[in-house]
Amino acid sequence: MAQNPFYVYALKDPRERPAKAFYIGKGTGNRAWEHQTVEDDSEKGLVIKAIHESGHSVLHTVITDNLNEEQALKIEAELIAAFGIRSRGGLLTNKIQPNPETITKKVRANIPEGCYEKAQMGLGILKSAIMELAKANPEGVKNSDAAKYLGLQSDYGGGSKDYLTYSLLGLLMKEGRIERTEKRRHVAKSE
Repeated sequence: MAQNPFYVYALKDPRERPAKAFYIGKGTGNRAWEHQTVEDDSEKGLVIKAIHESGHSVLHTVITDNLNEEQALKIEAELIAAFGIRSRGGLLTNKIQPNPETITKKVRANIPEGCYEKAQMGLGILKSAIMELAKANPEGVKNSDAAKYLGLQSDYGGGSKDYLTYSLLGLLMKEGRIERTEKRRHVAKSE
């Protein structure tokens, strides 16, 4: 299990041989894959759209992982500087070229020893509970079902956005353990 949640990744264009990076980023969880879910008119969004229209999928490469936030920011900045951004004659569609010298000012959280590990243990238990719920309901479960029946409903700021269960279902789909049907239900895949 990774001790630090951050990683640095590249999005690559498979239409070129070899596939060339067009975006460098840092993130946690599903960040590298989230870019494809929202099409926009940014330079990066237009490249992703063109890749999809050509019948291909964006290639994702995790360059390095098990990083803390400061390490990830520094590596991301160095790689962006090395490849350069398109607005300055480089290869990448990143909007800005970060300055590695100012990275430590951006890191806002101190992570106590063992905190990440505790969160990962809790995450494992929550995913297991959702899998059991999905397996017990072969017709599938909705996000609202998971939130309601497992007591994971949110009441943050008076709202009831159940983002925790959306995140958990998303992780399980990424792991290939659950699939989403056209009726917006989540069905456990046979293992």
